[in-house]
Order: sequence, then structure tokens, then C-alpha cells
Amino acid sequence: MTRELENIVESIIFASPEGASTKEITRCLRGAVATARESKAEGADPAVTRFADTAEPQVAAAIAHLNAIYEETGRAFCLVERPAGWRIMSRAEFSPWVRELFPDKKPSRLTPSALETLAIIAYRQPITKSSIEAVRGVSVDGPVQTLMDRNVIRIAGRADLPGRPLLYETTDLFLEHFGIKTVDELPNAGELRSIKLPQPEPLVPPPAPPHAELPLSGETPSAPPPKPKKPAKPKEPTPAPPAPPAHAPAPAAEWTAPESDESDESDESDPPDPPPLS
Repeated sequence: MTRELENIVESIIFASPEGASTKEITRCLRGAVATARESKAEGADPAVTRFADTAEPQVAAAIAHLNAIYEETGRAFCLVERPAGWRIMSRAEFSPWVRELFPDKKPSRLTPSALETLAIIAYRQPITKSSIEAVRGVSVDGPVQTLMDRNVIRIAGRADLPGRPLLYETTDLFLEHFGIKTVDELPNAGELRSIKLPQPEPLVPPPAPPHAELPLSGETPSAPPPKPKKPAKPKEPTPAPPAPPAHAPAPAAEWTAPESDESDESDESDPPDPPPLS
């Protein structure tokens, strides 16, 4: 039964385009038994129904034994577990020849800023863009867009913060590229996650402008009550000039001598001429 189970597991993994997990392989085994019993209630094929009680540990043991056989016989492929499940993949030492099958797919490299942004997301996911910028100290709009285009990060939802900012996390392609099943397998994952990182400054929403209440249907909108005016400050009375004392003498009038003609300068002792005789 062990050899037969290994062949069945191998065929399921080989036929799966994206890979098959241990749980999915077990489901396929039990589903085949149920289908055989429904189609032939009495004469079900015993070669299928004998795997009705197969559990996940037995499937995992069959996969491990298959990998051991591949290693002993020097096969060019092996079973590798990826986030989507187990896959049959060629060994790394044959990469120079396998790479020639895809001449147009050249390895693309990320910039240092994109790698730093990707590392922060991988260790602290899900995380907002403002939190990434608080760690790096610069804007990350360009690196985040580059990582989104490469399909190594994706939007995981929105944070329960003012403005509902987007959350970012890594994809299965990121795990497959680095050869890990979960982010817990990243180097020093526990230690780096425990380090306290700088946090973005909280956003203070602006105060809402005052608005009048909307009237109900059929009611006349009422004008807002006038603002109370401040009481006017009383003006101080202007002091009147002091009155002159009653006993003060009236001011003396100044005398100006009349202007005299040159004739007045003559001798006043000379008598006037007598009138003519008639």
C-alpha cells in the first residue's frame, strides 16, 4: 500500500499546475473513494476504497519517501513545498540549462530603496505607507508602486485609523521567490519584529465649520440666532475749560496812533489864509 500511495501522491502533485498541499492531497484521496462508492454502491473498486482512511501524516510520509528516492537515484527534480502546496521542480544545479528555455525572461533587480521598503513590509506586515515613511524618513510612493507592479506586495485592506489608510502585505510570489512557506521563516523574524520602530505623527482632523440645522419638510428654515453684541464702552466726558474769576479786571485796549500825512509836519502856529473879498 505504501508504494501505491506514493504513486498516487506523485501523480496528484505532477498534475497540479499550482501545486497541491498535504491537506488537498488527502481530500483528493477521500473524494475519489466517495465518488467510487456513489457510482457503484455494491461493486466499488477496492483499489480505490482502500485509501478511505488515509490521513495527512501518511501523505507527508509518502512525500518524504519520494524525495529520498529522487535523491538516491540521482534524479534531476525533487518535491518542494511552496505556499500553494507541493510542486515538482528541477534542482538548482541544473539552472544554467533550464534558464535557456526562457531567454526573454531576464532577472530583474530592485533598487536599494525598493528592497528597503520590501524588507519593512515583509517583517511588519500589514503596514501602512505612513509607517514605512516614518522608518525610512522619505516618501515611498515610487518604491511601493514598483513592488505592486512586480506583484511582490498587495493591498491587504484598510487600517482602523483616521482617513482609513491602505495596508500592504507580501504575496505568494514573494514567498516563492525567496523559497519560504511563511514569513516566519525569514531570517531573525522574531528579533526584528520585536524592535520598536518610529511611528508616524497622528493626523489631527480640522474642526468642522458651524452649520445650521436643516428644517423638516414643511417648515420654514429659521435664521441662525444673532451673535450677542458686546456692550459699548462709555466715553469719558471731555473736561470743560476753567471759567475766569469774577473779580479779574478786563484787559486794557491797546491804543494805536493814527498815521499822519506830510502836511501835518508843517508848523501848526501859522494861521490859515483869509477868505477872498466879495
